[in-house]
Amino acid sequence: MAAQEIAGWRHIYSGKVRDLYEPESGADDRVLVVASDRISAYDHVLSSEIPDKGRVLTQLSLWWFEQLSGVPNHVLSTDVPSEVAGRAMICRRLEMYPVECIARGYLTGSGLAEYRDSQTVCSLPLAPGLVDGSRLEKPIFTPSAKAEVGEHDENITYDAVVMMVGDDLAAKLRSLTLDIYSRAETIARDRGIILADTKVEFGMSSTGEVTLGDEVLTPDSSRFWDAALYSPGQAQASFDKQFVRDWLTSDDAGWDRVSSPPALPAEVVEKTRARYIEAFERLTGKAFS
Repeated sequence: MAAQEIAGWRHIYSGKVRDLYEPESGADDRVLVVASDRISAYDHVLSSEIPDKGRVLTQLSLWWFEQLSGVPNHVLSTDVPSEVAGRAMICRRLEMYPVECIARGYLTGSGLAEYRDSQTVCSLPLAPGLVDGSRLEKPIFTPSAKAEVGEHDENITYDAVVMMVGDDLAAKLRSLTLDIYSRAETIARDRGIILADTKVEFGMSSTGEVTLGDEVLTPDSSRFWDAALYSPGQAQASFDKQFVRDWLTSDDAGWDRVSSPPALPAEVVEKTRARYIEAFERLTGKAFS
């Protein structure tokens, strides 16, 4: 999918959801980060888009950056070109570290799959008898190695992170990730939402500072569950693209998980949009507009 043309900015990269631009006047320390309405599932970017998704991701990230005082982040300005207003940020250019920094407070997803096989997650031993949705005794750092677009991130051990970035930086990334999770988990819980896990990314700024980049604590990068409906031992009611995943794996979709996914029905698109907006409004206490 071709990136949008924006006057004064040159497109330099597209991920599953975001497009990056640099000033046409010459590369400097700024990048324009634009969140699209694209949605991905099972390592595929779908042909269907979710209206307002880019705005939700951007506005929610900006709100969380404000809550995480003391954690340096990449945002410089929200004074962006009019054609991407509300879904873009002007940010510091970072040299991103090759690690997806993940904190888990609950057992589910790929962590649950590993636990069922070995009673570990990223080789960290956990207590016996846990089920899907179990709350862990304390949050754990479970990193993964970044994959190319269309590939699946691979869970790795903490020792592997040390091999990639060194002892001191690995310890800092782990500490920052767990601090962000713990602070956000408390905020979300006060709003009736469980933060099961989250992925954050860090990079080094031009001044050598470890800096929080990309998005933070959105339904795309985190598992948010409805606390009122929480019940361990089963899949939880989530504020993300679960409607999309469920439909793609249903008989109605007829998808073989190998070819490109089919277009989403209008009902699935609208339900997914509504869930993203509900997450924004419940977390921030603000009406989405």
